[in-house]
Amino acid sequence: AASGERCELREVVLKNKPPEMLAASPKGTVPVLVLADATALEQSLDIMLWALRRNDPLRWLAPGAGTLDDMLALVAACDNGFKPQLDRYKYPGRYADASTGARELGAQFLLELEARLASGSGQLFGARAALADAAVMPFVRQFAMVDSAWFESQPWPLLRAWLAGWTTSPLFERAMRKYAPWTSGEAGAAYPPA
Repeated sequence: AASGERCELREVVLKNKPPEMLAASPKGTVPVLVLADATALEQSLDIMLWALRRNDPLRWLAPGAGTLDDMLALVAACDNGFKPQLDRYKYPGRYADASTGARELGAQFLLELEARLASGSGQLFGARAALADAAVMPFVRQFAMVDSAWFESQPWPLLRAWLAGWTTSPLFERAMRKYAPWTSGEAGAAYPPA
């Protein structure tokens, strides 16, 4: 949505994965972006980078502070450190090693984000939004939603304001529009929405 790169969106229900999806990406998870040459991009970050490298009108790949490599390092820390704790906190029954410690371990990453936001810039890498903000925000949002009263009681006023700014933005609302599940043989929806 931020790049304006157009595609055909096919909303899928993961309990009923279409064969076309599994043919394009046997891993069977979303997102998947199938390019014109049939190459499948299977990770959110890869899809974001592909779209922004084609068109980056908001300059998300050129942060106001730091570098693209700095942003990618923060996203990797989120993916490799925070996301596993988020999964254990959100779905404790799925993990033999899940414990109440998952929330506390995840909170350590959120404290790091709060410290980053304390620079007064408003976003993770400067005064304007960048790739890292868009890549990390969905996971912070999921974490906040597990126990919203607990999240709201934590000493993270800047993080809560940052998250609220993202989740109430017109861009977020456009990106989060609901779509009917796609059925084989039908055309997908034009994305991003107008």
